[in-house]
Amino acid sequence: MAMTAQQVAERIDAHIGAPRRGTTVDGFLTGDPDAPVRGVAVTVMATFDVLRRAVEQGLDLVITHEPLYFDHGGTSEATLAAQGDPVHAAKAAFVAEHGLRVLRAHDAWHDREPDGILTGVARALGWLDAERDGDAGVYDLPTTTLGPTTTLGELAAHVARSLGACALRYVGDPAAAVSVVAVQPGFQGFEWNRRVLARPDVDVLVIGEGHEWEIGEYAADAVTAGTSAGMVVVGHAPSEEAGMAEYARWLTDLVPEVPVRFLDAPDHYRTVPAERLAPTTR
Repeated sequence: MAMTAQQVAERIDAHIGAPRRGTTVDGFLTGDPDAPVRGVAVTVMATFDVLRRAVEQGLDLVITHEPLYFDHGGTSEATLAAQGDPVHAAKAAFVAEHGLRVLRAHDAWHDREPDGILTGVARALGWLDAERDGDAGVYDLPTTTLGPTTTLGELAAHVARSLGACALRYVGDPAAAVSVVAVQPGFQGFEWNRRVLARPDVDVLVIGEGHEWEIGEYAADAVTAGTSAGMVVVGHAPSEEAGMAEYARWLTDLVPEVPVRFLDAPDHYRTVPAERLAPTTR
């Protein structure tokens, strides 16, 4: 007899290795948990494109790190539905038509020791063995393939290639030498990022996203003051996607009864080619 979505969720909860938070965003976002599962799609972001590809591959349980309907707490769906929002209507109709179950996997995967997202990101960057003892998310670059003379520009390029970030940006001199890097995927908030960037032993901070008028300006001033080499902004989804590829690897062994596939959510953002930015002659 085929596993149900609820049975998959219960097995995850039993083996995730982190206590369930009293208040959590984890859990089913839509669909019938008691229906049998043909296959599982794991993704960082349940975009419409990801949902379409899941259906094409016969995967009717979608496990997503980020929300289905655009806000972290999951409170916007009723408002979007009441307002007849066209994007919500199209997405919700597709989910219902194909009987998709969508399960959120955010809090517990972060709460694991070590953090599941950070583990996947470190693996993608080639830094699993470079983390400082007892200092989660802080890496000594001289012990990586980048070597002891890495520059900020080289680091930014490595992060962009490794994480598939199409529109990565950074603050600081590309020629500045960096040797200790702190990584915070996703969105952590100004105060956490500020404290890390202010550490005298950290040369550069790599984040998923942040408010430009807060941490962006702080990073620029830190560079000017000479207290930091700078900051790299990856983009939210590409900064965490490798962490959900890690989840798919873990889940494959946990539920051998059903196929598990990782579906990427490619970076939506693009940059304007440099030649398009050149001043024109009138």
